[in-house]
Amino acid sequence: MNLSQHFGRRVIAVRHPCHQLGALRHCFMESGREQLDSGHRSGTMADVAKKIREHVGVEGGYHIIPKSRDGLLKFQPKQDELPNRSMLDSHTTAQMLLETDALLRQRFVYGRGLLRMGRIIEELDLLAVWICHLHIHLPNLPEGVPLPYTFITMLVDHAHFLQDKFIADADVSLSGHVSYTDNNFMEVTAYVRQNGMMLAKGIFVIEARDAINNGPAPVNPLVPANKLEESLHQEAQKRHQERAKALYRLESQQPTKEEQQLMYELFTRTKGDDGPSPSDMTTLPPNSRWMSTWRRRTLMHPFPENRNESNTIFGGFIIRKAIEISYMTASLYSNQRCMIRFIADVTFAHSIPVHSYIKLKAYVVFTHENYIQLLTVVNAIDGNSFTELKCNVLHLTYSCSKAVPEILPRSYHEALWYLTGRRYFNRFRESVSHDMGNRSPPETDGAKKDNK
Repeated sequence: MNLSQHFGRRVIAVRHPCHQLGALRHCFMESGREQLDSGHRSGTMADVAKKIREHVGVEGGYHIIPKSRDGLLKFQPKQDELPNRSMLDSHTTAQMLLETDALLRQRFVYGRGLLRMGRIIEELDLLAVWICHLHIHLPNLPEGVPLPYTFITMLVDHAHFLQDKFIADADVSLSGHVSYTDNNFMEVTAYVRQNGMMLAKGIFVIEARDAINNGPAPVNPLVPANKLEESLHQEAQKRHQERAKALYRLESQQPTKEEQQLMYELFTRTKGDDGPSPSDMTTLPPNSRWMSTWRRRTLMHPFPENRNESNTIFGGFIIRKAIEISYMTASLYSNQRCMIRFIADVTFAHSIPVHSYIKLKAYVVFTHENYIQLLTVVNAIDGNSFTELKCNVLHLTYSCSKAVPEILPRSYHEALWYLTGRRYFNRFRESVSHDMGNRSPPETDGAKKDNK
């Protein structure tokens, strides 16, 4: 949770291998206007983790039965007791010293020398929680009493990555600030910079809970302090309104007429020259693959070292593991190295206890030229009752250096997944044009219209 500077409009080139999207050299925007920077520094990310533990009064080490925090409930304030806060109040910056710390660098690189974006988003999630700590101000809290709050990541709205622009042996700066509040929720905008360049950005939605994580807790209202903060707040308010819409979840929408026509065209392309027969209903076109054959899964056991201060598995760890299985799935599908570009709508339906097992499943659901869209599902198996719960869903976009085979659905259920993947790919394209430069990417008929 630390934030450094405002996300603005300075150009940093990023190559898109696809000849249509890639013809442009897009960039993250660092504002040509004044950048938001409070000057607050939180040290390294290890310092951030330590500060969080100290702030909430959590003992070091793992305890099967953690220290009770029931006594803190009496310090939870009422909404009208909380003063307004500005974005600068929560703004902070933290460092990852990859240049000088060889052991730390080892944790953040792939064998090929690229930085692991799963590790980056894990650190951003931690930073987002710390930023919430900085935003909360309780005037009536006695000195020395731990913060009577628990913070839970509810959603990663979206995150952009310029993975190929990162350097493995240069320090990384993480920063961020609260950009919107609503009752017991906070939106946090977080940035990743290296050598002064914006290389990643994430939008997190964090819920404030009481000291024992048993109910909601009020947060300080966010009131913009100047024109820059007002501009950032307006953008965040638009995102909040979109999230509030019933049809915001792209996978829950019924197919439109255009999408129904697309499904029929997919059917006609895969029914074969002689049409479907009882023995063979489908025929695979050249340079294509069936969706049903491109899913990968794994089972893992998390440990206490992967927990958060609530004694459940840390959300950033779950996202990292989901990114890693999706990366392997995309690479095996394309037979080439892939780069993550975008994740969206990372939901957290249930917390995962430390004693659980985690089942991860990654599906290739849509392709376009050199892009692969994946759906990754994270389920938890309780280590005591052995019941299974669906906990997380992630939508991820990867790019490759060359065109990839087309993925095709073989059933109605898979066709719905295909449409969901197509919607999220289009969301990525639209987000690129908003976040990565003044010029919109040109229309891609395959993704926007017929996708054939």
